[in-house]
Amino acid sequence: MKQQLYRIIFEADTPAGKWFDIALIISIIFGVMTVMLESVQSIRLMYGPILYSIEWFITALFTVEFILRLYCSPNPLKYATSFFGVVDILSVCPSYIALFLPGTHYFTVVRVLRVLRVFRILKFVQYIEESKGLIRRIKQSFRKIVLFISAVLTISIILGSIMYVVEGEASGFTSIPKSVYWAIVTLTTVGYGDISPATDLGQAIATIIMILGYSIIVVPTGFVGSSLLVKSHHSITCPQCGKQILTGSKEPPN
Repeated sequence: MKQQLYRIIFEADTPAGKWFDIALIISIIFGVMTVMLESVQSIRLMYGPILYSIEWFITALFTVEFILRLYCSPNPLKYATSFFGVVDILSVCPSYIALFLPGTHYFTVVRVLRVLRVFRILKFVQYIEESKGLIRRIKQSFRKIVLFISAVLTISIILGSIMYVVEGEASGFTSIPKSVYWAIVTLTTVGYGDISPATDLGQAIATIIMILGYSIIVVPTGFVGSSLLVKSHHSITCPQCGKQILTGSKEPPN
């Protein structure tokens, strides 16, 4: 019985396994849509009890499914602490916690992460390997990215402090933290508009920050892009002239 359940629940090569995963994904999407609709006040007032019943039905369904996964798994603890195991736990816990802390059931939207199982059904496993490669490149550029973020935060603190002195409380810059918040929002080109400089000098500084923001955005992309470029090309030596060239480049040996 364990082997049969394992083939159905964990394997997608059998017809039963494929239908199980398809039904699971439909349930996940249906459950997430239920939680999203329940957050709309007008819909909640009209169909609240129905949506609440559907949500608990799906929660019970996922709870039974998770127990069955643990039951037929060769190593239940290993599965429970894996990525999908943690997602399975997080997908049912908010509903039970909501019995004691109302409102936390909205966190069940994390169930949408379970749709990642579609990769297994559609044979997209090779794309998971590509994503792992991208993560490795990001890790290799981690120190550069941390240094870059530190520089951005330093610039934001300096510029925010300057704006606090230049503009003052009359323009909404009531404190240095508030001014630093404005500097970060402006530097990242988000621009909420809840605070804006009123003086000519403040507007001139804001213009510089905006231009600087466009320059800063491309830096992290360059770090990761250069890492990908270096790792995707290998240097070889031409046996005739001894010149080193990169594989994948269009430059032919002499």
